[in-house]
Amino acid sequence: MGLRVALLGYRGDPRSGGQGVYLQRLGRELVRLGHDVTVLAGPPYPDIGVRAAEPDGMRLIEVPSLELYVPPGPFRTRAWARMRAWPDVVEFALMFAGRFPEPRTFTMRVARLLRHQRAHFDIVHDNQSFGVGLLELQRAGWPVIATMHHPLTIDLGLALDHLDDRCWEPSIRRWYSFIEMQKHVAARLPRILTVSETARSDIVEHMEVPCSRVSVVPVGADPELFAPLPGVARVSGRILTTASADVPLKGLVPLLEALARVRSTRAKAHLVVVARAQPAGAVADTIDRLGLGDAVTFVSGLSDRELVKQYAEAEVGVVPSLYEGFSLPAVEAMSCGVPLVATTGGALPEVVGRDNTAALLVPPGDPAALAVGMGRVLDDPELGRRLGRAGRERVLERFTWRRCAAATVERYHEVIERTSPPGRAMLVGGARVG
Repeated sequence: MGLRVALLGYRGDPRSGGQGVYLQRLGRELVRLGHDVTVLAGPPYPDIGVRAAEPDGMRLIEVPSLELYVPPGPFRTRAWARMRAWPDVVEFALMFAGRFPEPRTFTMRVARLLRHQRAHFDIVHDNQSFGVGLLELQRAGWPVIATMHHPLTIDLGLALDHLDDRCWEPSIRRWYSFIEMQKHVAARLPRILTVSETARSDIVEHMEVPCSRVSVVPVGADPELFAPLPGVARVSGRILTTASADVPLKGLVPLLEALARVRSTRAKAHLVVVARAQPAGAVADTIDRLGLGDAVTFVSGLSDRELVKQYAEAEVGVVPSLYEGFSLPAVEAMSCGVPLVATTGGALPEVVGRDNTAALLVPPGDPAALAVGMGRVLDDPELGRRLGRAGRERVLERFTWRRCAAATVERYHEVIERTSPPGRAMLVGGARVG
């Protein structure tokens, strides 16, 4: 019997980051497995909804925020005029104090929305928020489970390590202060899902959660969508990466330095970055410093099919991250048959396998090693074809959203059974069980 799932994400649009992709892809596969999925998402909202003609249709409940960080007026102070409820006050106050409020205030709003909806859902599944509203739902008798892709203490550490001016350290620590709330919530949930053994170890260490309460459920790709396109020719010298442009964690600066080395002997080498270009910051400064303005192109807002075409045109895909709890871009590139060069940061060796099997592996933050790896693939088409075939096979064997959804449902049942008091019947899929 299908479960009725409330799937939460404080930012829902797949084009805005990995958490939106997780909501869309996991939700779709849960529906295909026969479950009923309602996505509760904050802005920017995902493009989903009930579509009777499509088996992967999901319901969407929009959870509006004050959208304090949206251009053209981020941090706009007139947001007070739109405040209607206590979460709005909290969001504005935390923003004004230099803190990131969305995980907290999103879950506060969700708790209010679901207050009288217990009979309509079997479980609440949060993705990455770990906000205090989850504990409110749990105290009210809701089964609650949450996914943590990796602890954000790692992002904080890398942000501090890459500071040019230490005077910014208090501001960065203040921005990431919501991590303490996430630790508090994570310690009180019965089950946390994560995407790799590396991420599980980091969660146990950084979030002080017992290992027994953290389950590894790898995410993946849709191999029917993310597939090779034999009719599309690879563009000579094309290198592709997917990254958040100015986040040190993603390693884009070392990749740009590696590109400059590659171009010293391969003039056709050029980089396509699937990300929104930032007009200022470390990445823009590096492009100017190395004279790469004509060799780097940023593309954003791509549909899935447009992204697949980008992969099909690339001679080599690169994941230059300093750390990854998993890496959807690595799996999607491999699923498309793109030869991959990746670092050994975090869980990447778990995902891509041993060096020179489905990818070439290099140390994180090492432009010289990245340049050598990219050069090897660009210069050796047979190596590229071998890596591409092996990558595709690895994804089919290990990393698909169907596998992820099936394993997630098993964890749902564990939490539902644990939440139901002894001797009391459970409601599952609207039917009484027990």
